[in-house]
Amino acid sequence: QVRLEESGGGLVQAGGSLTLSCAASGLTFRSYALGWFRPASGKEREFVVAISVIVVSSKDADSVKGRFTISRDNAKNTVYLQMDGLKPEDTAVYYCGAGLVAAQALHLVGKYDYWGQGTQVTVSS
Repeated sequence: QVRLEESGGGLVQAGGSLTLSCAASGLTFRSYALGWFRPASGKEREFVVAISVIVVSSKDADSVKGRFTISRDNAKNTVYLQMDGLKPEDTAVYYCGAGLVAAQALHLVGKYDYWGQGTQVTVSS
């Protein structure tokens, strides 16, 4: 059974930082692309940032460009989201997804097969 478990969310002041983690089990981790998504108006989940199997290939949304960084540790079956320069509009539940996703499709939520339960990030102004 595939399981993704996010952690690291919390309350932080604007301008602060958080690091989210997503630990995976039940799948061949190194074979999967991994992404972080959050709810947005008009969408169930909007793309934040993702990383392909080939680590050098990643993609991030314009809204977080230069502030959020994704990385993966295949030895620990874990993907990380380093969030710097947080803004109140970053407040959301952040979900980790895993899928057999081509690099050009990393931003497409429908391409991900497995999801975690989410972790809440709250940024105060």
